[in-house]
Amino acid sequence: MLNRTNTVLAVVLAIVVLLAVMSRVDYTQPNIEILPDMKYTPAWKTYAPNPNFANGRTLQAPVSGTIARGQLPLHFEATMEDALRAGEELINPYHQDDSPEAAAQLQASILRGGESFRVSCTPCHGATGLGDGPVAKRGFPPPPSLLTGKSRQMKDGQLFHILTFGQATMPQFAAQLTPQRRWDVINYIRDMQAKAPAPPEATAPPIDTAPPPEPTPSPEPTPSSEPTPPATTEPDADTPAATEPTEPPATPPDASPPKLNPAEVKPDAPDEM
Repeated sequence: MLNRTNTVLAVVLAIVVLLAVMSRVDYTQPNIEILPDMKYTPAWKTYAPNPNFANGRTLQAPVSGTIARGQLPLHFEATMEDALRAGEELINPYHQDDSPEAAAQLQASILRGGESFRVSCTPCHGATGLGDGPVAKRGFPPPPSLLTGKSRQMKDGQLFHILTFGQATMPQFAAQLTPQRRWDVINYIRDMQAKAPAPPEATAPPIDTAPPPEPTPSPEPTPSSEPTPPATTEPDADTPAATEPTEPPATPPDASPPKLNPAEVKPDAPDEM
């Protein structure tokens, strides 16, 4: 029985080898395709020419008014007025209620925002948001701190507008961060501000409301009956008294010399030899 089985198997093997030799398979040619549509799809590729459209393109522009999923339009401009308006109109979607589910979503948003902050914001704002990033240390104007100043006073919608359109030397990040990621970054900044010590508030000096004191009148001097003699100093005995030089009386400019009587004029005496 065993010998008969082996004989049959040997004959079958010989037939298979003979058929393989006789078929002479050409491996440079493709095999027979039973379901060609699985390999050659009838769908057109994105940038392939397409004769089914008037413009000959496969990729068509979206219909006017179409909104992509998750891409809500922002009806704002890159101006300071619209930034303030965005602060009033845009609402952070992660601060709707205080339920445990909302708290968990907010915490997850903070973690995602930390990752995006380290990639996109750390070069200028620094790891802690103080404006001491590596770019600011190498000559670029440093940004203000995110932990103090105006950043604490800005509303979430205004920060969203700044991330979308930029402001001053800060570029826009609409292409790098999706709207959800922008809200995540804002939540991370708020978390850093909550953990940082609050800056001391500048208090004005107290205003004194008391009326100014009235000036005290100075006492008037009382007139004395006897005049006070001037103070004199007695000369020292060893010091000679100073004498003032006497000047001759001044002659008036209009005074003429006295006239002499001829009878009183005596002749001069002769000179002696």
